[in-house]
Amino acid sequence: MRILLVEDDEVLGNAVCDHVADDGHKLDRARRLSEAADALAVVAYDLVLLDLMLPDGLGTPFLRRLRQQGNTTPVIILTALDQITERIDGLNAGADDYLVKPFDLVELSARIGAVARRYTGNPNPLIRVGSFDVDLSARTVRCAGKEIALTAREWVLFEAFLGRPNQLMSRAQLEEHLWSFDGGAESNAIEVYVSRLRRKLDYRVIETVRGLGYKLGTP
Repeated sequence: MRILLVEDDEVLGNAVCDHVADDGHKLDRARRLSEAADALAVVAYDLVLLDLMLPDGLGTPFLRRLRQQGNTTPVIILTALDQITERIDGLNAGADDYLVKPFDLVELSARIGAVARRYTGNPNPLIRVGSFDVDLSARTVRCAGKEIALTAREWVLFEAFLGRPNQLMSRAQLEEHLWSFDGGAESNAIEVYVSRLRRKLDYRVIETVRGLGYKLGTP
């Protein structure tokens, strides 16, 4: 997934960035609400991790404005504010989950996965794609009981298709999942990773819509 972290604390921010990257996600970092607004204006994120106490304002009114503008990107609040009234305010503003600092990074991973599954319409982490059994939590793919090893970027690309099973995805949309602002992509990178997935899984697993992009196939 492509995730935006809005957090000004350097120690926590760096820890979350490293952990989320190790999980195979691509993450952009904003340290102020103004930076977050700029990023959200140009990138279609899959998830936002939002602190509530930022140098240029409070996260709750910022989130409320996003929802009023029609932005439906899932949001998990990460904050030291732990009063029940503050949690209720954050959830009522449009947050999908609320995690109080200090938190366990493994729990953050689980919550990210749970929110992602809810938004794709399938809260069950175990799904079937043709002849493949996919575990979204463990990030594994099996066929006839045998696991098929995917690299981190191969999984991220496959997960992007799994999240939008009936939708066409352009190369630009797929590149947003694979690379952050500071990570450039080679011109044929998407084609290379699509080819690798087809070779490891099935040539029908990803369909090419000529001139438009790709979509999940039916192997």
